[in-house]
Amino acid sequence: MKFGEISPMADAFIGVSPLAALTATIGVYVFACWVHTLAKRSPLANPVAISVALLVALLKLSGMRYSTYFEGARFIQFLLGPAIIALAVPLHRQMPKLRKALVPLLAGLVAGSATAVVSAVGITMLLHCSGVAVASIAPKSVTAAIAMLISARIGGIPSLTAAMVIATGISGAMLGSLVLDPLGVRRDDVRGFAIGVASHGIGTARAFQISEEAGAFAGLGMAMNGIFSAFVLPIVFPVIMVWLLT
Repeated sequence: MKFGEISPMADAFIGVSPLAALTATIGVYVFACWVHTLAKRSPLANPVAISVALLVALLKLSGMRYSTYFEGARFIQFLLGPAIIALAVPLHRQMPKLRKALVPLLAGLVAGSATAVVSAVGITMLLHCSGVAVASIAPKSVTAAIAMLISARIGGIPSLTAAMVIATGISGAMLGSLVLDPLGVRRDDVRGFAIGVASHGIGTARAFQISEEAGAFAGLGMAMNGIFSAFVLPIVFPVIMVWLLT
């Protein structure tokens, strides 16, 4: 069998039992966390980035279809829902601080969301990307499920959007602290909210490694940016494109 050729045996085995896909996913992530620990929890050794790279290599070497692997590991995707809902627990503990910081948080949300969209549109336009590519990349800082719906609404390709969302989340988790430290941003609530707005779920996971407070505010930033973008971006994006193309 040639490299990259689909292995009927691997495909059939995963199709019968999800155990192999679940074991591979969990095993790879545990290994990635071990590497992250060895690297003294450096954000550059992000467990999600390492896991993605290893799983891609594993699928290529085994010749397994991604669709087959995904079906086997679907239970992990199901767990994303309860995990997101569980973010309400640390967020509830921060409610007194949230009430006092409502106005600054809203201002930060608008600034962060606008920066994410403007930078994405600006870079893609400078690279002379097609309008479809621009629409696909514009919602990159929104959590994947919402970003894909926004992309479809404004004329993008949801699958390309999903890839850009993952890339944005990983890069934000890896580089967030490296950007915020030189700027003198030390407060965990501010750091967490900024990371959550810019890099959604993957960034939120990184924020929890900083502290529970940072993780709670990152979860809030992720949720607020998702809701805000879902309402505003489908209205604003066509206006931006018309203005840029005239």
